[in-house]
Amino acid sequence: MGIEEKLPSGVLLTTVEGVAGYFRKASFWPATFGLACCAIEMMTSGGPKYDLARFGMEVFRASPRQADLMIVAGRVSQKMAPVLRQIYDQMPGPKWVLAMGACSSSGGMFNNYAIVQGVDHVVPVDMYLPGCPPRPEMLIDAILKLHDQVQHTKLGAHRQAEIAELEESALAALPTSDMKGLLR
Repeated sequence: MGIEEKLPSGVLLTTVEGVAGYFRKASFWPATFGLACCAIEMMTSGGPKYDLARFGMEVFRASPRQADLMIVAGRVSQKMAPVLRQIYDQMPGPKWVLAMGACSSSGGMFNNYAIVQGVDHVVPVDMYLPGCPPRPEMLIDAILKLHDQVQHTKLGAHRQAEIAELEESALAALPTSDMKGLLR
């Protein structure tokens, strides 16, 4: 069952955003940024049992200039935060960040002065992956969800309008202190 059976006339119509999104999602090149025990699970997901190569991610890049996905796996110390930001700044755009594990997402059990309480204080995070440590299946699921997010990202002027709309809705949101119900 090939594509020729799906398209009997041999014509396929799409948009530039659709094609660009498809190619972007199919060619993630992750940067290695393993800081603690979550890094073992990240390395396992690249091994033969879980095989990230099925999704075009078989090679973890050691150089940030060749990567477009940063997987922050583990706790980020205050001393490591500037290095993390420098590596993020060296990555070419478009770039995405996945916070892997409770420590990188929120500081985890390390609520002290030495650990950054969430990597989103240092770099913008596109996907949070909970767990301590999260299993390789969970990492693959988060990457597939990030694939969907990347595939439906708009381009050019449409992207600028989308960003403006998101910022407007964030500014118009009710402050947490005024919320009622389960949050209070």
